[in-house]
Amino acid sequence: MSFFTPIRMLVIGAIFVLAGMVLPLLMVVKVLESTLFLNFFSYVIGLVGTFFGIAGASMYVKYNRRK
Repeated sequence: MSFFTPIRMLVIGAIFVLAGMVLPLLMVVKVLESTLFLNFFSYVIGLVGTFFGIAGASMYVKYNRRK
């Protein structure tokens, strides 16, 4: 059994996208200091979350189409 099941990929993607939205919000309200690394990290984590979500959704459709 693989670790990356479609549902897990969707959940991981949603968490990453949510973190990619919350980090810039915390920087805007001055809870976190806005640094180049943190800006880049929040962008990358949102992008990776989007890819995980798309891959998880496509895997979910692929597996359920066979049934």
